[in-house]
Amino acid sequence: MPSSPPATAARDPLWRPQHRFTAATLPHHCRQWLLDDRSLTARLIALDQGAFSVRRLGQAWCVPLPSERQALGLPLRQRALVREVLLQLDGRPVVFARSVFPLATLEGPLAHLRRLQNRPLGAILFRQPGMRRSPFELARLAPGSAYLEPWLDQAEPAWARRSRFNIRGSHLLVSEVFLAGFQPWNALMPVHRSQRGTVSAAIGDSNQ
Repeated sequence: MPSSPPATAARDPLWRPQHRFTAATLPHHCRQWLLDDRSLTARLIALDQGAFSVRRLGQAWCVPLPSERQALGLPLRQRALVREVLLQLDGRPVVFARSVFPLATLEGPLAHLRRLQNRPLGAILFRQPGMRRSPFELARLAPGSAYLEPWLDQAEPAWARRSRFNIRGSHLLVSEVFLAGFQPWNALMPVHRSQRGTVSAAIGDSNQ
């Protein structure tokens, strides 16, 4: 992956389970986006605020970050396929997304996920029968966070979320960072569980 920092704990955001955030620490206008378990791709398209596109930044086999390895139950130093993209509206980056695919996930029916190119992952995941998604973990990225490429650095802290997807026994981890270009925080779209029965056990508490 071009110019990606090494997989060190220093690069890992401080992820916390969603239940640790109160109304005081997670305002409602952020909560309705960060904790909504529908397809983020579909929600961005539904905003009708410009043409939606995906820009792939990089894809490579590498050692995941420590908390990613823990969330996916991977052995120490085992490589996974890591894909990083930007979700854009009219060419304006609004969300940075990082997906981690264990090797076992890409050896079966989901092998085609190796070849996504600039296609949105969410459009595929939410069409999978029996897909289950874990409750979210959230993080607040400080300016200068090494989790983002230097050219994506922001002057203000950025909200991030991640969850694990399970599809017919295969799993992957998807993280999303809401960038400064993301403006629809106050869009009147209430949170509801449209994927009823698909929210599974939480990602293991890493005591962070």
